[in-house]
Amino acid sequence: MGQWLDSLTGWLSANPQWLGVAIFVVACVECLAIAGVIVPGTVLLFAVAVLAGSGALSLSETLLLGYLGGLLGDALSYTLGKRFHQNIRRLPLLRHHPEWIGGAETYFHRYGIASLLVGRFIGPLRPMLPMVAGMFDMPLPRFIGVSMVAGAGWSVAYLLPGWATGAAMRLPLPEGFWLDAGLIMGTLAVLVGLSINSSLRSQRHGTRLIAGVSLLALAGVFFGWPFLHQFDQGVMTLIQEHRQKALDSGVIVITRLGDFKTQLILGALLTILLMVARQWRHALFACGALLGTAVANGTLKWLFARARPEVLSDPLTTYSMPSGHSSASFAFFLTLAVLAGRGQPPRMRLTWVTLACLPALAIALSRVYLGVHWPTDVLAGALLASCLCALSLTLVQHRQPLNALAPRVWWLILPACIALLSFFALYALPHAIERYHY
Repeated sequence: MGQWLDSLTGWLSANPQWLGVAIFVVACVECLAIAGVIVPGTVLLFAVAVLAGSGALSLSETLLLGYLGGLLGDALSYTLGKRFHQNIRRLPLLRHHPEWIGGAETYFHRYGIASLLVGRFIGPLRPMLPMVAGMFDMPLPRFIGVSMVAGAGWSVAYLLPGWATGAAMRLPLPEGFWLDAGLIMGTLAVLVGLSINSSLRSQRHGTRLIAGVSLLALAGVFFGWPFLHQFDQGVMTLIQEHRQKALDSGVIVITRLGDFKTQLILGALLTILLMVARQWRHALFACGALLGTAVANGTLKWLFARARPEVLSDPLTTYSMPSGHSSASFAFFLTLAVLAGRGQPPRMRLTWVTLACLPALAIALSRVYLGVHWPTDVLAGALLASCLCALSLTLVQHRQPLNALAPRVWWLILPACIALLSFFALYALPHAIERYHY
């Protein structure tokens, strides 16, 4: 496998005109029924994304090609299931591995449309679920809509890390950057690994462990940020090097979702709706996580008084660390993920948390893109939210676990929150564009 991958990347390096085709084809195969289970598409996607980030393709081109390739893979898988229905089980590979389709069927029957959104980020299920949707005659317009939404998040999650790695290797970054980056990545890997292990094993004190490890990592960032200057400067240089005015409006729309007023009203709305639905303990958990994060963020900013980057033509004068946008958005979306995961199997709970981190991460990274926060600022904000969310859940579940919310409650919460986020994202956008001029 390693020799074959080296040969492929070597050939693409010598023939970069084929790199776009390679990204499209690999993304298609990764999402194609049966083939996506056999071919190590995740490794291939990272490898070709690194080559793209080295200067061959822009980020937007890389993401678009991966997105379109994934959509084609979904469409072919759906068509295959729609055409053959149950007869598809007779294919040689599926006859010998019935568990491939069996797991996807169970998942689809249990979660319906949500299975296509969540399953997109679960390796063995990703290529099989569209085929199962076709087998059970999911309406085509509904499938297309879900596939387009899920594919957008998938292309960013699977291609952005590789592209950023390639771009970082190309630039003359500060000495010590890779050591700092390795230290931060290692710490996050330990945090994520311990969280996953405790969740999958359903350990009694799992949330306490997550809160404690997050707190230790947060303390490390706060007291170690003067020694992570090379990392901050390197990432900021990398992002500002690839900043494009054409993308500014879209990034500003994303960053407005994390504004203080937006998150304050959004948190209050969520808590009030839970109280209206008489979900008192759920409302207490949400209030504790969101309000606790907001108070802790303001206190820590005042204590450490870190100056912001000087990227904007008119830099912001408030303190920088931790990022309020990062902490508020992670707190809100993680709260929704925890509520969605109540009563679900461990793997499903982890999947909801993974999905929740995508919009929160987009808001956090938008602050670095716009030049108003250092990378360690948004990292500290995410760790703070993780710590307070886990702590609030631990306290609320001290005597009894939270039960799952009824579907009627979600039909009350989700439309209201989405409508409010949409309003604040678009409200006063022209003024925001002027504010973030550089």
